[in-house]
Amino acid sequence: MYPALAVLKALTLNDRARTESDAEFNGDREGQAAPVPHPLEVLWVGGIGGMEVDLVRREGVPFEAIPAAGVHGVGWRALPRNLWQILHGVYFARQIIRRFQPEVFFFTGGFVAVPLALAGRLPGLGIPRPASLLYVPDIEPGLALKTLAHFSDRIALTAEESMRYFSSKVERIITGYPTRHNLKSWELDQARQTLGISGEFPVLLVMGGSKGARSINRALLAVLPTLLAEMEIVHISGHLDWQEVDARRAELALELRSHYHAYPYLHAEIGAALLVADLVVSRAGASILGEYPLFGVPAIVVPYPHAWRYQVVNARYLEARGAAVVLQDEALHSELAPAILDLLRDSTRREKMRLAMRSLSHPEATAIIGNLLWDLAAQRG
Repeated sequence: MYPALAVLKALTLNDRARTESDAEFNGDREGQAAPVPHPLEVLWVGGIGGMEVDLVRREGVPFEAIPAAGVHGVGWRALPRNLWQILHGVYFARQIIRRFQPEVFFFTGGFVAVPLALAGRLPGLGIPRPASLLYVPDIEPGLALKTLAHFSDRIALTAEESMRYFSSKVERIITGYPTRHNLKSWELDQARQTLGISGEFPVLLVMGGSKGARSINRALLAVLPTLLAEMEIVHISGHLDWQEVDARRAELALELRSHYHAYPYLHAEIGAALLVADLVVSRAGASILGEYPLFGVPAIVVPYPHAWRYQVVNARYLEARGAAVVLQDEALHSELAPAILDLLRDSTRREKMRLAMRSLSHPEATAIIGNLLWDLAAQRG
């Protein structure tokens, strides 16, 4: 979701600049009035009841929903129902395509894109077939992404290690992970002031995500007094555990409480949190492959244990390059505090990790993917 929003924002900003530039150029020719260039039109198609709808609409992006369901890993009892959902999704997707008439599809993963991809390839649409670009955020793609690759004209990849999962018959481009345009808009003093950071101690950032990572949250809460004696902590707990986190904060001694900056969620301020951090602790979702390298922040990553292995692969990718330390979820209560203290006490090791993390950054990823979309649209006239 966030990679797509990042690319969409860049497309919107570039389209506005292109439109103004074209209008100024054309208006200056022979004293003629400038024609109005064709503007960028976007439609976000998601699943019914999907978690992205509020965020997408908050960004002012038109949104439509279609039925969709996964088939990988579901039991045989659920499989017929899910296949029926996909067929329904194809039917509604065809209606959307006929009405919106897109030049390009941009797929960023998830089973909800499969009905749209199928609908775009079936005959009888009455419009030219849309081109399609698939972006693969994680190192190893899931079944939905592998399926979408068969319907894609180009595939954009976060890292070269993903090349081997896709046929060489489709053009594959290493773009890096697209990050939001405003992440790096913060100055250090401004970021510290916004989050209440004194600047006198090292800063640990703990990321629970929008919904939270309960095992990470609780392992941190159990050792807060020990850690806060040596550092300041920015803790983004997620909404699910916020009451527990807020109650624990109230129990802290006053001098320690001033070192603990807890939030249920950060959106616009996440760039400030990454900028002030000397070390970050989080799960190993795809965003760690883009946002942490962008800021060069060393990481302790804890793959989510109750899902497919993609988080493990992401974590091992950073670890193998010296940019992160991997902890297992079941070992958090015994190993989290020692791992944090060892790294924050060892500035030499942390600097090596910072440089290794920074070397993985692709700050132009968003613009590159946007240009790929423009190029595919141009090929469709």
